Amino acid sequence: MLIYAAAAQWFINMITLVVQSRKRKRREAITYAPIDERDMMRREYFDNKIWKNDTTCVNMLRFRREPFFRFCQLFRDRNLLKDTIHLTIEQQVAMFLHTVGHNIRNMVIGANFGRFGEVVSRYFQRVLHAIGDLRDDLIRKPSLETQTKIEGNYRWDPYFKDCIGAIDGTHVRASVTPDMEASFRGRKTYATQNVMAAVDFDLRFTYVLAGWEGTAHDALVLRDALERENGLRVPQGKFYLVDAGYGAKRGFLPPFRGVRYHLNEWGNNPVQNERELFNLRHSSLRVTVECAFGSLKRRFKILDDATPFFLFPTQVDIVVACCIIHNWVINDGIDEYIIPEDEWLPNITHASSSSGQAHEHAYMVNFRQGVADQMWEDRQNHLQGQNM
Repeated sequence: MLIYAAAAQWFINMITLVVQSRKRKRREAITYAPIDERDMMRREYFDNKIWKNDTTCVNMLRFRREPFFRFCQLFRDRNLLKDTIHLTIEQQVAMFLHTVGHNIRNMVIGANFGRFGEVVSRYFQRVLHAIGDLRDDLIRKPSLETQTKIEGNYRWDPYFKDCIGAIDGTHVRASVTPDMEASFRGRKTYATQNVMAAVDFDLRFTYVLAGWEGTAHDALVLRDALERENGLRVPQGKFYLVDAGYGAKRGFLPPFRGVRYHLNEWGNNPVQNERELFNLRHSSLRVTVECAFGSLKRRFKILDDATPFFLFPTQVDIVVACCIIHNWVINDGIDEYIIPEDEWLPNITHASSSSGQAHEHAYMVNFRQGVADQMWEDRQNHLQGQNM
């Protein structure tokens, strides 16, 4: 027993000596201090090339300075992004906005901002995820009150008093694997994704569904939006204005088919009947969603420029993120990237609403005809009153 006890004590002593020896040899962890000279150059770049004045900031980031810094503060307050020793939240968001605003590759962003490409890519994904977390806050359901644009306007009130917005689809360039290109290449020679969105008459996006193939029909995309668990919902008694491709159904009011519709088709030719009058006023109100799409692509060239260089799931998230940012900008009023409706000339690629025909429900068909008849009667009475 004494021998065993002595052997055990010797073994313990040897282990203790080895551990203490290793502790003495272990180097203390190095805490890196700021790289003053490089960080100073980076700050100077932001001060001179981005935050110098509102004009420069808008050109670089598609944001004025005041809403940009409030946007960054929102991430800080919500703990969605964090400052690092070499990269503030403002710099992280600025790199993201510069990328989506100009469709610039990571290596160029890295050269401009003095960062490695891996750093640019990593923080792009962080900012994209953080913006996605703001979706429920910034893409909100439309008001159930009569829209300000409609209320009191003889062209739309009371005929569209229960209209809560307009829905349309647009094509956004997509980059997919070769085996998927056929389903993503519709009328264009390149692959696109079909993006459906609902917009209120203040140009705010109230619902966005991105990611469908470019060949998908509008009615199919709408059905998917309605069937999703947290998808599009139309309150009882309300409706959206839609293109003819969606079909007339409860909650969705399209124009009459076979009757001139788009504003550039009218010229100086006056309306001839109740259906033409309805289509003219329907088009003049629904143009809001086209203005929203046009303004979105005007601000973010990544949606309307060369083929994207991100994986497709990221491309889908970028579309939604751009809509979220658009709504944040709208909260501060109209800026230079928002196209006024009186200056709007359609120049965006719409989803394929003209091909095929969606099933139309009798209720909305009759409702549409009733609205058209009432419009025409009121117009005729007004003209007769002027001639008396």
